[in-house]
Amino acid sequence: MADRSVEASHEHGAPVVDDVALEEVVRFTSDLVRIDTTNRGGGDGNERIAAEYVAERLAEVGIEPALLEKTPGRSNVVARIPGTDPSADALLVHGHLDVVPAQADDWTVHPFSGEVRDGVVWGRGAIDMKNMDAMVLACVRAWARAGRRPPRDIVLAFTADEEDSAAYGSGYLAAEHADLFAGCTEGISESGAYTVHADNGLRIYPVAAGERGTAWLQLTADGRAGHGSKINHENAVVHLAAAVTRIGEHRWPVRLTATVRSALTELAALYGVPADLDDVDTLLDKLGIAAAFVRPTVRNSANPTMLQAGYKVNVIPGTATAYIDGRVVPGGQDEFTSTMDRLTGPHVRWNYHHHEVPLEAPVDSASFAAMREALEHFDPGAVAVPFCMSGGTDAKQFSRLGITGYGFSPLRLPPGFDYPALFHGVDEHVPVDALHFGVRVLDRFLRGTATEESV
Repeated sequence: MADRSVEASHEHGAPVVDDVALEEVVRFTSDLVRIDTTNRGGGDGNERIAAEYVAERLAEVGIEPALLEKTPGRSNVVARIPGTDPSADALLVHGHLDVVPAQADDWTVHPFSGEVRDGVVWGRGAIDMKNMDAMVLACVRAWARAGRRPPRDIVLAFTADEEDSAAYGSGYLAAEHADLFAGCTEGISESGAYTVHADNGLRIYPVAAGERGTAWLQLTADGRAGHGSKINHENAVVHLAAAVTRIGEHRWPVRLTATVRSALTELAALYGVPADLDDVDTLLDKLGIAAAFVRPTVRNSANPTMLQAGYKVNVIPGTATAYIDGRVVPGGQDEFTSTMDRLTGPHVRWNYHHHEVPLEAPVDSASFAAMREALEHFDPGAVAVPFCMSGGTDAKQFSRLGITGYGFSPLRLPPGFDYPALFHGVDEHVPVDALHFGVRVLDRFLRGTATEESV
């Protein structure tokens, strides 16, 4: 039997995703991983070398890049590929260039080696998300070699600072360079369209059509400083610890969004169980492995992550501070605010350390249908379903420009490959075959299967 994924690249005449593109996606992933773009937060990062690498790869095939910085070293690349229909809405394809820190001693392979071994590319960013950056580059370069154009304008954005506040990346681009995204109504980026090998041989590709909002909080308790040997009923540490405990133990109620309802309904049908949305926790228990990518998004959440208090064991401090990683479902902001007011109590005040909006995208759109079709075309028998991300991406910042965001970074993964665990994890890696699949799926989705034409 012929390899359907290879056949498909020839469907409309001359090959587009050719052997060169398949070699390039692996090389680009490896090269980008070797460029250390660690983002330590608070402005400590540098994406310049990676941005220059991306800009050079685009310029080599006649795609004109703009390199943009809010501050030296925090570099972004934006380019536009004209479509065959100038009246069509444009599509934003974006990926970030920065990565979270990695401790080399914890890794089997050095995190910035970019080593290609046993059919796998190793290193920090191989999944989050230099793989997608490389797939996009390989795809658009293949178009240029074959003389092909997409049906609508494609705007490419390779951003800085996604792993912190996005202030130097998508936030800066949306605020200061909105003109570069003129006409864009939808966008695609990370954290969706990967293989979940579920129960009974099911292969599921969750495509993100929503994100919970970011609500990182700082809690501050004020008290009366004093000697550690004295009774003190105004102890800031005690007040703070009580509030943190209440927050950590709180059971948030179920709040289903349209995207999550669709995900539960479609998964219930795949598993052959009733879609009882009035008893979601019981339904999730019946969805086996597939429940993992839905469970975090059926409610708000707030997890204590940091504590800061005191400077000497026999001194009661006057203040104590904690940090909470809160996430808010679309439509859940009022509940989150009132709950935090109640749980923190009268002795602890709170404020937002970082705050970003939740997002929701339609699952009945033509673009979502096209993403589903492209995935299922190259993996016959698999099923694509919508889901909501538990975390957030640069789509939050681009939403300020009226751009609806989807998570679509296609990878066909083998059984046992724990994709979610590799985000910010140790020994991050991506299979070469998964990169090849991703380029083919992106090409089919971005060019379309009926409207593309030669130039």
